[in-house]
Amino acid sequence: MKSSSKSYAEAGVDITAGYEAVNRIKEHVARTKIPGTASELGGFGGAFELMGYKEPVLISGTDGVGTKLKLAFRMNKHDTIGIDCVAMCVNDVVCSGAQPIFFLDYIACGKLLPERIEQIVKGVADGCVESGCALIGGETAEMPGFYPENEYDLAGFSVGVVEKAKLMDNSNVREGDVIIAMPSSGVHSNGFSLVRKIFDVEGDELFEYVPELGMKLGEALLTPTRLYVKPVQALRKACEVHSLAHITGGGFYENIPRAIPKGLTARVYRDKVRVLPIFDIIAKRGNIPERDMFNTFNMGVGMIATVPAAQAEAAIAALKGTGVDAYPVGEVIESDEGVIVC
Repeated sequence: MKSSSKSYAEAGVDITAGYEAVNRIKEHVARTKIPGTASELGGFGGAFELMGYKEPVLISGTDGVGTKLKLAFRMNKHDTIGIDCVAMCVNDVVCSGAQPIFFLDYIACGKLLPERIEQIVKGVADGCVESGCALIGGETAEMPGFYPENEYDLAGFSVGVVEKAKLMDNSNVREGDVIIAMPSSGVHSNGFSLVRKIFDVEGDELFEYVPELGMKLGEALLTPTRLYVKPVQALRKACEVHSLAHITGGGFYENIPRAIPKGLTARVYRDKVRVLPIFDIIAKRGNIPERDMFNTFNMGVGMIATVPAAQAEAAIAALKGTGVDAYPVGEVIESDEGVIVC
């Protein structure tokens, strides 16, 4: 490509670096192709051909990685943050019963470094491959003077599809349903404003080895968000799933009630929640009350499903078959409180 602009480069935008970045990410994008992918990288829009559905309903989700990026900058680790971006979107989409079919990302940076862009997009592609959706496009914007040279922002969105007859909401939830917990991989991608308040992320604390974690603090905090698409698909094939909730910002108290209809409440037994060590460290170091912890973080539970009590064992077995060590954590009771952690 012969396009270039000396004047634009003098203003801080190197369009030739953008072309190099595109060339570097092509192999990663190619890994995500699935049936229906109908466009090549570099066009003005990503195309996807919807096939095999009688009454398709499209479900979309959008999100970013948030201030977890600050830790990626400090640790100079950029190859998994894209997984977080994908997970925060597709884990929402799957709660409606949809299969994510494509994803688009948006990267804004102070200085476009092709090697770094490649690492970011590699993570996005890894997340797409694990979720069975195609990375069909995106945008990289170099914005000198708006972002610091060594920083960037990352966001994206996913579109999924589900047959209208299989669309999920919370209308089928009944008193007596069992609440199944699907473990998280760590803090995932929310609550990092509080994490950054507690720990000195600008100093050397992230590089300190923590025996309880078996790794450096920064490595534990940067553990990418778990993807639940394939486990949920296996779960729905094995049993009747009444609702799903992705535990993100707002923790248990904001997300679980979204999976429970009015007049019913999710009663979560505190002693059954398998709290990960990283949350004990956060609570102790920050002197955070337990109620606030459960209202901010996932506490070791990244997704919950409500299923009929008679099918709880089948649900757990199906999830364990996908590598998810699921377990019962509560039940649905008659009440108007939405969720009770007791």
